[in-house]
Amino acid sequence: MTRNLTITSMLVALNVVLSTFVVIPLGPVRAAPIQHLINVLSVVLTGPFAIVQAFLSSTIRIMMGTGSPFAYPGSMIGALVAFLLYRKFKKLGLSVAGEMIGTGVLGSLATLPLIMILGLELNFFYVLAPAFMASTVIGALVSWVILRQLDKKGVLKTFNI
Repeated sequence: MTRNLTITSMLVALNVVLSTFVVIPLGPVRAAPIQHLINVLSVVLTGPFAIVQAFLSSTIRIMMGTGSPFAYPGSMIGALVAFLLYRKFKKLGLSVAGEMIGTGVLGSLATLPLIMILGLELNFFYVLAPAFMASTVIGALVSWVILRQLDKKGVLKTFNI
């Protein structure tokens, strides 16, 4: 329990700091892949604490002005789906796929009610959804590369994974 809380707090700190600097312009959208990279790492290293990490990271980023309310549905749904798939199958690739499906598809769709509540034009969704997808694909794939290396070196075994 203490180890999971410690790792979660370190991942929240990394997420908040790195998300400030790592933004990738891709035409009309900006990809911010750090949240998704951290989500997948968190799922594999801490299990369900990944959802807490996503909530805390999003909250702190919003309070600092570097995030938006749209971070909640994307990050938390992505972490949840990644966790559920990883917990069931124990495959790194499925945690990555879960993050992509959870954030890129389900998280994007979950922003629709928020867009309406905030009184934004529906066209905003057509900019937001590709940004979610680009961010999650980049971040999740980078996390997969990192986790595969940690697995090859035997580091993940110390986490009883």
